[in-house]
Amino acid sequence: MGKRIALVIPTLNEASTIGGTLAELPAGVVDLVVVADGGSTDGTREIAAAAGATVLASGRGFGRACLEGVCEARDADIIAFMDADGADDPAFLPALLKPVADGAADFAVASRTRGVREPGAMAWHQILAGQAAGLGMRALYGVPFSDMCTFRAIRRDALVGLGMRELTYGWNIEMQMRAARAGLSIVEIPVAYRCRRGGVSKVAGNLGTSLTAGARIVSTFLRVAMQVSTPAAAPNKM
Repeated sequence: MGKRIALVIPTLNEASTIGGTLAELPAGVVDLVVVADGGSTDGTREIAAAAGATVLASGRGFGRACLEGVCEARDADIIAFMDADGADDPAFLPALLKPVADGAADFAVASRTRGVREPGAMAWHQILAGQAAGLGMRALYGVPFSDMCTFRAIRRDALVGLGMRELTYGWNIEMQMRAARAGLSIVEIPVAYRCRRGGVSKVAGNLGTSLTAGARIVSTFLRVAMQVSTPAAAPNKM
């Protein structure tokens, strides 16, 4: 029996991009697409549902949306994550899933910084943040990450065992840190990265949100780094 694969896409007011993102997904690669929506008011949910996705009203918070998506995909063996804005190229989804599906890795993370990027797709501070986080995780756990983007795939049982707690933009780095500390087999896959296909970035769109997201990522890094062990997953949550 093959592995059952679910794709979780967190959204917030991505009506201009979610339809195109879903349409670009390679046929037959995932068994379930979960759009976990944080309170869109622009028709994002309706567009996603019309495209065949399972749509959840997850409540605000990037990490909360990811967590609720994982809860919905209870029958999946592998969970993949990607952004809704079209910047992650769905053509790379099979390459990201393959090492996990084949049993060569527990966790595969896309690297935008090691791949080919469209001009303007990443701001200098995003690249610097990924490199700084990578250096910190290398120092702590010996795992040389070069990015902390949403695009990734992981065994569901391994993810549940990490005891994820972060409900904000710190979700991605928390997952990477907990996975490294738990000794999961991790691979980093260089991917192409594009400019968003419409709308305005929730993080890079203005200085205020960029600073808020940055603060959450830094505080998550410090919190997880100071923990001596990975807590058990919340009972009956995932």
